[in-house]
Amino acid sequence: MLDYSALAALAAVIREGSFDGAARALHVTPSAVSQRIRLLEERVGCALVVRDQPCRPTDTGRRLCQHIDRVRLLEQELQAVLPAIAPQDGGARVPLPIAVNADSLATWLVPAIAAFAASAPVLVDVAVDDEGHTAQWLRSGAVLAAVTAQARPTTGCNSQPLGAMRYVAAASPDFVRRHFAHGVTAGALSQAPSLMFSLKDNLQTRWARRLCHREVELPRHALPSTQAFLTASVAGMGWGMHPTMLADEHLQRGTLVELVADTPLDIPLYWHHARAASALVEGLSRAVLAAARSALRQK
Repeated sequence: MLDYSALAALAAVIREGSFDGAARALHVTPSAVSQRIRLLEERVGCALVVRDQPCRPTDTGRRLCQHIDRVRLLEQELQAVLPAIAPQDGGARVPLPIAVNADSLATWLVPAIAAFAASAPVLVDVAVDDEGHTAQWLRSGAVLAAVTAQARPTTGCNSQPLGAMRYVAAASPDFVRRHFAHGVTAGALSQAPSLMFSLKDNLQTRWARRLCHREVELPRHALPSTQAFLTASVAGMGWGMHPTMLADEHLQRGTLVELVADTPLDIPLYWHHARAASALVEGLSRAVLAAARSALRQK
């Protein structure tokens, strides 16, 4: 049997980023946290924490963190049907880690998460990554659910379609006049600065490839913020792929214009969640799916 006080110490170190932070959260000394993790590492036969700033889990440590997250959710669920085992003070909220893409977080997803968290005894812990990479968080055991562009279920997970997020290639009118006076061609795109969210962001490249029928090397500014991405486009810094949910107002006002009319890019999204996680994960799933049906493009 695993020592669940040691697992709690491991999860606290990863969540707080340090042994001192974990000790404060658990109301014990840092040496007690260190000893619990050392004994757990001896028990499983490998390192569980990369002692860095902040501390990071090894692959095995990440899987153990996922395990303790599931146990806490199941215990919370059990307390709801067996009130006699519930703590007198109502108990602490339990972490519910998920991974999502930044554009979903900035548009349709937060109201669903907020409404669920207001009625459930959880603390939602959101990791942000590109939609093409969030499934890796599930595979690693770092989260229990994710919004992803991957249709095929992650091992041990269920997959449900959410709908498609529509993007348009847009820039400020002045930017378009300066860089695309003779049309949006492969040559013009190879000279005009584009915007990207991160090195994982390939939406601009995909749109240019579809338009030009070949690969185009795009000069890029990197802006890892959905709001900054939009603001930079309006300010004329570059062109980029914007969710229509954010861009439509600017397109109507004329502060943004499409590079080429009627050339949207639709990105299908899916909700993956660990099987047999808990009723709380199922509850979050229902909230996310309902929000997606209202906000995203359905077939």
